[in-house]
Amino acid sequence: MNLLGPHILLSSVKDSQFGMSNFNWKVGKSNYQILRTGCFPYIKYHCSRKEAEDLDASDRFMRIIKVVNLGIPCLLYGLAATQLIRHSEVVYTSKGTVTIYFLLPEHKGSFY
Repeated sequence: MNLLGPHILLSSVKDSQFGMSNFNWKVGKSNYQILRTGCFPYIKYHCSRKEAEDLDASDRFMRIIKVVNLGIPCLLYGLAATQLIRHSEVVYTSKGTVTIYFLLPEHKGSFY
């Protein structure tokens, strides 16, 4: 997995998990802990395959930090990403295609 995580254009997403910063996502028999932030014009995700755990306190803390700093670091990160992203991958879904953007190429042979 790419440690910097993927970026997805906000315009290509219907349910962006708005307001969710740290949460569990069950896929089949696996659970992924997701760190998510809006960084206009992208949504930034970091996914780690881990056992499910209570992430409510962490999620609330991250949302408070974003509000306190007025989202300015997230906006600056997104604007910088528009100039730094060099790699992309198209994912085909039943609802259409989604292009995922990476700062570094993904490690295709990684364990997860």
